[in-house]
Amino acid sequence: MATHEREITEPVDLCGPDGQLNPDAVGWSRTPLHRANLRGWGRTKRWEYWCVTTPTHLLALTVSDLDFLTLDAVYFLAWDEHGVLEDHERTAIAPGLPHRRTALPEGIAGSGGPHGADLAVGPERPSRRQVRVTIRQEPAGTRLRARALTADLRPLEVDLLVARPAGHETLSVVVPWDGKRFQYTSKHTALPATGTVRLGDRSYGFGADAWGVLDHGRGRWPRSLGWNWGAASGRTDGRVVGLQFGGQWTAGTGATENALCVDGRLSKLGAELDWHYDPADPLAPWRITTPGDDQVDLTFTPFHDRRTRTEAGLLANRTDQCFGHYRGTIRTDDGEKVAVDGLLGWAEDVRMRW
Repeated sequence: MATHEREITEPVDLCGPDGQLNPDAVGWSRTPLHRANLRGWGRTKRWEYWCVTTPTHLLALTVSDLDFLTLDAVYFLAWDEHGVLEDHERTAIAPGLPHRRTALPEGIAGSGGPHGADLAVGPERPSRRQVRVTIRQEPAGTRLRARALTADLRPLEVDLLVARPAGHETLSVVVPWDGKRFQYTSKHTALPATGTVRLGDRSYGFGADAWGVLDHGRGRWPRSLGWNWGAASGRTDGRVVGLQFGGQWTAGTGATENALCVDGRLSKLGAELDWHYDPADPLAPWRITTPGDDQVDLTFTPFHDRRTRTEAGLLANRTDQCFGHYRGTIRTDDGEKVAVDGLLGWAEDVRMRW
């Protein structure tokens, strides 16, 4: 389904001199071109979320600055045909004091857009609930390192490299609620990854079938909102496929964060997707389709729910991030139909007050 949104092809500032949304920034691009020159305090949200998957285990890192607090997290999941073997999440939350803020960059390094910066948050030698995350740009890609101690007191150590193949297209889009509330999101799928995660005395490799996904977010948000996010990466039907789907939060804005990436080429989806699932039973199958045509016709079957329920003063979070497999068909902009057979990814239902 062809998009009605404007494609941006030149670098642009997200905000004007008054700190409000720059009208010229509204649109989408195939490579990051926005400089997130956000100003002000109170409703500004900045984050980097990386998830690297394999057929049997995955690793997710979060570094975020929500103005009134910072939240950094590391998550590791491993499974086999019988079920989940390891499920560990460590989160560090701290007040957003001026001297403790996380200096998240205005752009993404190595993607043709404004230059990003290396990030390092947390203590060098974490203990108990502390988390150390380092995100560093290297010539070959993005280096992800993390250290934490699991609840059962095993050290968790991460060293992964996510490559950026030449010419690989990604989705960046500005979602405008109004001039004062808006979000710039840059979603990257199907990025090849390598490296190792060590959990206690066991090592988990990330190699030929490992894929990285990035959610780079910068914006000024309403107090409360809900959203869906679905993503997946891998090889299917002889192609390298990345799925990027969103819902709820973009409704009525004239923008979507929906796209297909097939062999590095992006197909932007202009319509809001139809999401069919039961919030009371998130482990039941989900259906995601494009209205009125067959460009996306997928069933998502979860096997695990990363369930989060947080009440931390100004922050309230209800999240069901379900990991599982996509099956069905997609169709690229040039009309090519691709069979999706067991593509590993996630679909989530989130309600946030922040």
